[in-house]
Amino acid sequence: MKAIGARQSLPVTSPDCLIEFEAPAPTAGPQDVIVEISAVGVNPVDAKVRSSLGDAPLEEPRILGWDAAGTIVSVGAEVTEFQKGDEVFYAGDLTRPGSNAEFQAVDSRLIAKKPAAWTFGEAAALPLVTLTAWELLFERMGISPLGADQGKALLIINGAGGVGSAMIPLAISAGLRVVATASREESRAWCRNLGATDLLNHREPLRPQAEALGISEFPFIVNLHDTDSYWATTADLIAPLGTLGLIVEPKSALLLGDPLKAKCVRIAWEFMAARSKFQTPDMQRQGEILTEIAARCEAGTFPKLGTHIFSGITAAHLREAHAAMEKSNALGKWVLEK
Repeated sequence: MKAIGARQSLPVTSPDCLIEFEAPAPTAGPQDVIVEISAVGVNPVDAKVRSSLGDAPLEEPRILGWDAAGTIVSVGAEVTEFQKGDEVFYAGDLTRPGSNAEFQAVDSRLIAKKPAAWTFGEAAALPLVTLTAWELLFERMGISPLGADQGKALLIINGAGGVGSAMIPLAISAGLRVVATASREESRAWCRNLGATDLLNHREPLRPQAEALGISEFPFIVNLHDTDSYWATTADLIAPLGTLGLIVEPKSALLLGDPLKAKCVRIAWEFMAARSKFQTPDMQRQGEILTEIAARCEAGTFPKLGTHIFSGITAAHLREAHAAMEKSNALGKWVLEK
């Protein structure tokens, strides 16, 4: 089959950082399905994995990409929930070959049927960011998706990125007051359209802007950008007994004591790939979450997140998308559609 992968860590400006090659077609394990890929989403993790491969070339290129939507062409012996011909979407498993290929084997517990009225490209924009946002808000941070935290303020740092774009409508649906950071006019407009209650400019000190909104502290803060740079700011703005949600690995050692200890702050880490990487007993939860997301999409209560859709899954298009991920200035999600 045709595939796109990386042999080694090369700058995104190099035409060899992602190459097209012929790879063996995948075979299904007992709990797997084989999906013919119709569209893939691109995330910062794609570029991070490419950059982590090291200087020595791999014998075979590593197939990257995890967000995908496509059609099941075969199922494993133990799969009962899906059948050949089902149109599905999923975020896959970081420990297995990715979605930048004609076909992919994926554990059936991680997938869901895509929103019926949505295109493959529209569906491929959703999985990784919606799973990350849902798991962080409702499972790691303990926010009620049913409205028990109605009216409480949530600060989202980097509201216009992929995860922020998914988190804003989820948090609004839970009844939270969503305050998102964005600086460019297009990113501020994007956050407003997604439903953000208020906006802060992250290029200016956040406390004065929050206080101008009548907010002196936040019971919930999510930092989706740079853990180190915002560590002191989030420690200052988090309320006593509040929860700080994080997804970005810090670059340096951070002070975990006061004021975080004095405030009894809970720090909640989210890594969407953890369930599949460690084969947790509740792996099927990701398929269940995506099923809920699909239902919201079909009901018109969850927005389309794709802002840049390429026609063709090619190495050149992927290099352009990786470059945007590395610059951290892309709105919403970038997608490649066959």
